[in-house]
Amino acid sequence: MIAWDKYKAIFLVLISSILYLYIGYFFERTAFNTLLVVWSALFVCFYFLMKSKPFNFYFLAGISILFRLVLLFQTPNLSQDFYRFIWDGRMIFEGLNPYLSIPQTYIQQGLKPIAEAVTLYEGMGTLNGSHYTNYPPLHQIGFLIAALFSSKNILGSIVALRVLSILADIGILYFGKKLLKKMNLPIQNIFWYVLNPFVIIEMTGNLHFESIMLFFLVSALYKLAQKKWCLAGVLLAAAISVKLIPLLFLPLFYQWFVKPKNLEKNLVGTEDKNSNKLQRKKWLPSGKGIKNLIAFYSIVITTIIALFLPFYSPELVPNYLKSVGLWFQKFEFNASFYYLFREIGYLFRGWNEIAIIGKITPILTLIFIGCLSFFRKNGTISQLITALLFGGFFYYMTTTTMHPWYLATLVILSVFTRYRFTIVWSFVIVLSYQVYANSPWEENLWFVGFEYFIVLCCLIFELKRKKNIQLT
Repeated sequence: MIAWDKYKAIFLVLISSILYLYIGYFFERTAFNTLLVVWSALFVCFYFLMKSKPFNFYFLAGISILFRLVLLFQTPNLSQDFYRFIWDGRMIFEGLNPYLSIPQTYIQQGLKPIAEAVTLYEGMGTLNGSHYTNYPPLHQIGFLIAALFSSKNILGSIVALRVLSILADIGILYFGKKLLKKMNLPIQNIFWYVLNPFVIIEMTGNLHFESIMLFFLVSALYKLAQKKWCLAGVLLAAAISVKLIPLLFLPLFYQWFVKPKNLEKNLVGTEDKNSNKLQRKKWLPSGKGIKNLIAFYSIVITTIIALFLPFYSPELVPNYLKSVGLWFQKFEFNASFYYLFREIGYLFRGWNEIAIIGKITPILTLIFIGCLSFFRKNGTISQLITALLFGGFFYYMTTTTMHPWYLATLVILSVFTRYRFTIVWSFVIVLSYQVYANSPWEENLWFVGFEYFIVLCCLIFELKRKKNIQLT
């Protein structure tokens, strides 16, 4: 039986390697049906590798790295954002501030401030090239590192960026394993992220920097679990300085610092009168906790400002805010509830209300996160991470733009919880790539609707199962 399991695992690794090789070097993104078949086959292999017995951490870690190395020299074929990454990095390399100019301006004026400027501009596309960069400072440092290794060759820059992504995922594997041990959860859970085909294709293959952001986020959560909250604050600031999404999570740390811990244990064996007093005290803020919370937030904010300072100029803030604002009021892709709100707008107003809806949905997210922060117990690391998971989920369910790679944040957070609906979502999100099969690009809302129907069904099932487990 052991020999058969060994051969089966080798067969799954071989098939997966061939599929990654194909999707990396031979696949055209307009061939959606082919992508669907290859994507599904990779997930089947992933599932059986996860369920293989006996569990071997180093075997799964090794093949996770192997699959990423298969894609090392691949030019991303499911995203063109990497062209802007390389542009920004080379701008810094040449001593120019990427936050102060638009690539389109240089091209229209016939200027070439960096090597391969025209190729990079054509690759990123007019939409990307006509806006100010929206990538935070540590994101930009990653681009600069790529330029330092290769300032005149696009493939060289791609390999440098990919090495950074692979190293970040190895770091997530390392600290994720430690955090799982700290939480008394199975360490094999980390492979729901590290071995996930969606993660490998989107992070390593398409060079999205969520992996680097998540390395800092997971490290921050681990240090927080160790009670090293000063270092956790610096690491959380680093995560925000790669991708802004962790900014949403800041209110959720309130109870971790302010609410007294393990007070329920003190209630055992007390009289009712004293018990009621302690129960009321449980919800009173701790003075020391408030000071620590303020210090934690101060560390986060100060670190972020310090990281932005090398790029500072009077134009930086308005340019950056203008670029970030576009994601809420101009762009729309693979959205869920927003598309329902949009249709209601068409019905009653006759036109797209994205400018209004894009302002309302962030407010709804802040209200929801506020409710999680103050009315849900988040005093333990497990409760905190679950709150982060559902706070992020609510945001992504109401946003106007839900690119596939955004989902990586929810996938890694779910690893440290009992929820697995995000793993299902990481499979069905491939349906969003149907847009590339159309010329010009156009979303099929039936695919979008089916994607979110599956996700919500899985979530409802898990919520009901969790409720039944608690009642039994």
